[in-house]
Amino acid sequence: MTNNRNYNDELKDSGDDKYGYGFDYDVMHPYMVKAFQSFFRPGNLLELGGHEGKFTHRLAPFFEDITSVEASDDAIAVARSMLGDKVNFINARFEQVQLPARYDNIVMTHVLEHLDDPVAVLKRVNDEWLSDNGRFFLVCPNANAPSRQIAVKMGLISHNSAVTPAEHDHGHRCTYTLDTLERDAKLAGLKVVHRSGIFFKALANFQWDRLLNTDIISPEYLEGCYQLGQQYPDLCASIFLLCEKSK
Repeated sequence: MTNNRNYNDELKDSGDDKYGYGFDYDVMHPYMVKAFQSFFRPGNLLELGGHEGKFTHRLAPFFEDITSVEASDDAIAVARSMLGDKVNFINARFEQVQLPARYDNIVMTHVLEHLDDPVAVLKRVNDEWLSDNGRFFLVCPNANAPSRQIAVKMGLISHNSAVTPAEHDHGHRCTYTLDTLERDAKLAGLKVVHRSGIFFKALANFQWDRLLNTDIISPEYLEGCYQLGQQYPDLCASIFLLCEKSK
């Protein structure tokens, strides 16, 4: 992460390219919590990259002690207006932040692909921030999601793991697959104890947003996409690693 990045500008929508879609907030966030819930440890929570607090809000019922680190002060202002003093907000870059504790649960969702040196930050998770019995929940967008592979076949994206111009404007620096995500986690010294995918996805986010405003998609269909993603993690919208501290 270089000093000339403007983290507030990276969060802004650009034309039809949104930073976040209704699909992300209304579909993916609940299913991420569902995927995480059985693995939560008792104790505190550190969220790395809390954005505007929408996912923090989903996590709040499970933890009384929450710290959220976010590089954008604009995003923190929005999150604080929603969550108030329920969360300890820290406006800082992961590369520089000094945290006062170790954490039993650390969550990083759709953030690692934004970092200039992801392994260095993952190493801080393992060496400095994760408690001895803690768990690290790491989720990234999936290069091999069918929606993305279809876009490649359509000629809209050069290859599955490409970073599109719109993604780059929003701060993306790479696009992970399960194997490259696990590679970086292991390089940082983390122990991967579970790997999975979240939500089978054959349509782009903007297409999902349009469908979600109709009666075509039922709750049962959404649950079916989630269950199918458990069977085929490499074809999911997001890929999920559960990690523990190396001994």
